[in-house]
Amino acid sequence: MTPGFDMRRLARKSDKAPEDSGGAERERSAGGAAESPVRPRTPRKPGGHSLVRALRHRNYRLFFGGQLISLTGTWMQMVAQSWLVYRLTGSAVLLGFVGFSGQIPVFLLAPLGGSMADRLNRRRVLVATQTMSMLLAFLLAALTLTGYVEVWHVFALASLLGITNAFDIPTRQAFVVDMVGKEDLINAIALNSSMINGARIVGPAIAGVLLDVLGEGWCFFANGVSFLAVIASLLLMRMVAQTRVPLPGSPLASIVEGFRYIKRTRPILALLLMLGLVSLMGMPYAVLMPIFADQILHGGARGLGLLMGATGVGALAGSLTLAAKSGIHGLGRWIALAAVGFGISLVLFSLSRFFWLSAALLLPVGFCMIIEMASSNTLIQSLVSDELRGRVMAVYSMMFMGMAPFGSLLAGALAHSLGAPSTVALGGVACIAGALIFLWRLPALHLEARRIIVALEVAGGEPPEEITGEASPLVPRN
Repeated sequence: MTPGFDMRRLARKSDKAPEDSGGAERERSAGGAAESPVRPRTPRKPGGHSLVRALRHRNYRLFFGGQLISLTGTWMQMVAQSWLVYRLTGSAVLLGFVGFSGQIPVFLLAPLGGSMADRLNRRRVLVATQTMSMLLAFLLAALTLTGYVEVWHVFALASLLGITNAFDIPTRQAFVVDMVGKEDLINAIALNSSMINGARIVGPAIAGVLLDVLGEGWCFFANGVSFLAVIASLLLMRMVAQTRVPLPGSPLASIVEGFRYIKRTRPILALLLMLGLVSLMGMPYAVLMPIFADQILHGGARGLGLLMGATGVGALAGSLTLAAKSGIHGLGRWIALAAVGFGISLVLFSLSRFFWLSAALLLPVGFCMIIEMASSNTLIQSLVSDELRGRVMAVYSMMFMGMAPFGSLLAGALAHSLGAPSTVALGGVACIAGALIFLWRLPALHLEARRIIVALEVAGGEPPEEITGEASPLVPRN
């Protein structure tokens, strides 16, 4: 800290400053003026620790409502698409390859999407990606309802949707902080996780009814209609024009700059590597769940639904727990302990041969999974400056979603040789080992993380209480 620079005095001065009605963070783009959400600086109140405090921001309320409807449609399409491929081919292998074709573009193209998120207007990028996703859903609905659909159509459209998501996901992740600011970021990310898991419960239930009564085509059509909600919410946001400086260099140079920034910023690199390990070794347990439900626990299709539902309930509980947290201090330890809990729960699940015990063990699996991933998202966004946010969140997307197809292929190969229980146990042990290494390095990482956040907040003139004091974003108060 610079001698003579009183952080506490600056914090008190910031608290007394008049309310800023146009305090939106600036985005960088190749154009001159840009639109950014109008995010009034709402003073903290005694009730500011509410589970839904991020909803006090009008733009986030619009986004939350639109996304809730859209994600419900997305889960409907995922269920209907799997059922369609299985009906057309009867092949479990092709089911896996459809998932791979939809996810691998995120791993390959997310860095380009992150560069666009830092160069272009984020709201406009989201409107474009959501519109493209809507058109792809309507096209799949038309092919299915007219009886012309073939399996190669599903593969092609899944790949195009994956390409669209490679641009949508980094932009959407970076856009959250524009809507709520860093003071409510942890709550907004937790609410996003709650929204995803809520839609994960409702969407498949609706899809089951529509599949039985009307068929797959109407599920795809309903998903297309659901995108209108999120597009409307984006267009209804109150925006303010701001002047911003374009990023220098080519898109390729900006992508390289993002990777170099991550490499030299050890806390972000450690968080991303921890997330990538969990996604590669731990998350593929879900791919093997049909084997557990049918061959090991003898629960059949109904048992599979109950097992997946237990994971969803645990994930929803984890989201609400994180939403109740009021600050970022101690999140690093939360991440390490959640990864340990995730690994231990997977090992115990792999050993169980009793259905209801296995279902109970999936509750902490879902709980710890969401705590680890959402906390990583929050800390990374707190450690990165806005001009690099899109590119860093692109790598987050690569680790979170882009590793999934590789993990699925690896789990399938190991399960063929070792069996499903041993494969899940091995993944759990890998998560525990990675978490212990992360926990061992935590003291050194938290010092560097604290310096980064102090520098960012001083540049913005708003050092938060947990940083101006002795707390750390990675290690909790003593």
